[in-house]
Amino acid sequence: MMKPASFLLSLALAAALAGALAGCGQESKPRYQPEGGDYPEKLSGWGMLHLADGHLTPTAEVLPYDLNTSLFTDYAHKLRTVWMPEGQSAQYAEDRFDYPVGTVLTKTFYYPKDAQGNLLQNSQDDRDPKAGLDMAKVHLVETRVLVRQKDGWAALPYVWNADQSEATLELAGDSPALELTAEDGKKTAFTYMVPDANQCSECHAEQKGGGIAPLGPKARHLNKDFAYAEGNDNQLQHWQARGFLKGLPALAQVPQNALWGHPRPGEDLENQARSYLDANCSHCHNPKGAARTSGLHLDPHTPVSIAYGLCKPPVAAGGGTGGRLEDIHPGSPEKSVLSYRVGSDKPGDMMPELGRTLVHREGLELLNRWIASLPGDC
Repeated sequence: MMKPASFLLSLALAAALAGALAGCGQESKPRYQPEGGDYPEKLSGWGMLHLADGHLTPTAEVLPYDLNTSLFTDYAHKLRTVWMPEGQSAQYAEDRFDYPVGTVLTKTFYYPKDAQGNLLQNSQDDRDPKAGLDMAKVHLVETRVLVRQKDGWAALPYVWNADQSEATLELAGDSPALELTAEDGKKTAFTYMVPDANQCSECHAEQKGGGIAPLGPKARHLNKDFAYAEGNDNQLQHWQARGFLKGLPALAQVPQNALWGHPRPGEDLENQARSYLDANCSHCHNPKGAARTSGLHLDPHTPVSIAYGLCKPPVAAGGGTGGRLEDIHPGSPEKSVLSYRVGSDKPGDMMPELGRTLVHREGLELLNRWIASLPGDC
């Protein structure tokens, strides 16, 4: 007797579901995509991260990494990864590595959470070097993917679903309402902004009209020890040993930004402040960047001078000066436009313009201490 079509369809769907469930827990291979278009709708389609047994980890071929001082994003924590096609390496350069076609970088933004599900505002490291992120203790928000293709880099935002099982490509971005609980119990409600694909491109174009490029994985940001599953190692040397980097000079010749929150011996206040400004501002504020017409260059190659804002009147800031007359007034953060804009959460006034809703109080405090320590007057 022939089965009804609906019955056969049900069997087919059941078999497909069983196959999908059976595949859960099995690592996918990283996706090599040298051409644009036809991007995976789901983050799992890239094969960079593995979600199984209640933990999120990079897949076997993928390396996690971290930065000395990183961009502030509303107190979100970040799991960063890098993958390159087999046999391919990035070429070392002091300012920007030359990554091979097919390279994929991911950055997953998340918040630690307590047993009641409250999102926590703290700085503790939640990643276990061997087990990865414990999904019972974190809330994933988004994963940004940068892929190096033959015609340049593409930036793709993926948003995690409510049950934390998958992230979906959202080219238009997203704006979830979140609430953070600080260590003193104070709660802050805010709207987290997942940038759209065009906004990703705005920040990642360090040179106006020059296309986008990675911001974080540069020599000065990566030059630090990292806790790998097999033990601690300098990241640059680990990349070289893994075959991800060639041309690395002796570490003594490699620049190194200050380590945020835990200064190393000899990392003075100026180095800490300039590292913070490098990570948060210099992608636009450099001689070739989108903010070059401001005349304010906060890149590591510009000395602390009028070009770095010292006694420099602001240009094209409009009402974003807070009534202050110099970008940096030595000895007086309360007279400095830089302090006002970093300390503002008002659209049009705050800096950076994108990527945050909240004020980074700790970063502002660092910059104010540095400005207060500067000698002289305007």
